[in-house]
Amino acid sequence: MTTALLELLPALLELSVFSLGAVGLSLVGAYVERFAVVTAQHGQPLLALWAAVMGAVALYFAYSLAVDRVVPTLAELVGRPSSPTE
Repeated sequence: MTTALLELLPALLELSVFSLGAVGLSLVGAYVERFAVVTAQHGQPLLALWAAVMGAVALYFAYSLAVDRVVPTLAELVGRPSSPTE
């Protein structure tokens, strides 16, 4: 029983790190997007545009991390084959 848990430990660690990374990037992206909207409302469109692009990049990286790392690792742990993304 202990050997089976030790074999799962790297996959669980990988899943938790990438999941936390995706959640963190999602939160940062949402915060920056909110900042962009508030900045645009206060009359600074150039700064708002820059912040909106940076927020979109953070959200894209969060999505990419979730799709490329979290879902296949979770599927591997559950024992189901993940669908190819290509």
